[in-house]
Amino acid sequence: MIGDIVGKGGRKTLQKLLPTIIKENQINFVIAQGENSAGGFGITKKTSKDFFDSGVDVITSGNHIWDKSDIFEDLDALNSKILRPNNYPKEKPGTGVFFNNELAVINLLGSVWMGKIDSPFDSINNILNELPNIPIFIDLHAEATSEKAALTWYLDGRISGLVGTHTHVATCDHKILPQGTAFVSDLGMVGAKNSILGFDKDASLSRFFNGERKRMLPIEQGEMIFNSVLIETDNTTKKTTSISRIDEHTII
Repeated sequence: MIGDIVGKGGRKTLQKLLPTIIKENQINFVIAQGENSAGGFGITKKTSKDFFDSGVDVITSGNHIWDKSDIFEDLDALNSKILRPNNYPKEKPGTGVFFNNELAVINLLGSVWMGKIDSPFDSINNILNELPNIPIFIDLHAEATSEKAALTWYLDGRISGLVGTHTHVATCDHKILPQGTAFVSDLGMVGAKNSILGFDKDASLSRFFNGERKRMLPIEQGEMIFNSVLIETDNTTKKTTSISRIDEHTII
C-alpha cells in the first residue's frame, strides 16, 4: 500500500521504482493513494493510466477526488479500480469499495478536520457484512491519527489491515493488533524530499508568514522519496502475519 503520490515527480518515481519493488518482494497486489497525482490536486484518466501501467491494481483517493471532473466517468465504470471515499453521499460518482475473489479494498474519509462528511464509523458495519470472507484492506484518508487508530481498534480481527493517508508524512508506528489487523497511522508520500508535503516550499511559507495564498506547485525533479508498507496475510485466517515499511529514495 503506497502513500499519496504527488504530481508528475511522484508519478515518475512510481514508474521508476514500483516494478522492481514488486519483483523483489513478490508482491501480488498493489494499492496506491492517487488523489494528488494530477498537478497535486485530483486525478485524471492520464495519471490513473500511469499508475496502472506501473503495476498498481487499485487506486484510492480522498478529499481532492472531485478536483478533476475528467475522472468521474471512470469512477462510475463497472468494477472500477479507482475508488472515492465511500462515506461521501451516494449520489456522488463512483464507489469506495472494490473486491474480487482474492481481496477487498475500502476507501474512507476521516470526519475530523476534513469538512462536512458522514462518519466513517457509521457505515463500516454494513460494508463489511456485504463482503465475502476475503482479506480486507482500508485506506482511511484522514487528518487525525486518533481517528485512524480508533477505527482500527474497533475493526481489529474483522479486517486484515487499515492504513492512514493524507498527511504525506510517514509514521513508524506500524504494528499488528492482537486480533490480527495491521495498522499504520500514515503511509507517507511519493514525492520530493526537499519540499513541504511534496510541494514547493515557498508557497507554504508565504501562507504562514503573511496569509498570501500562492499556487501550490508539486516539485517535479530532484531527490524523491517513496513511502509504502508491505502487508502479508494468511490465506486461511485472513489475518495479517507481517507489516513492514518499504521506503526508497531516487533521483528524478
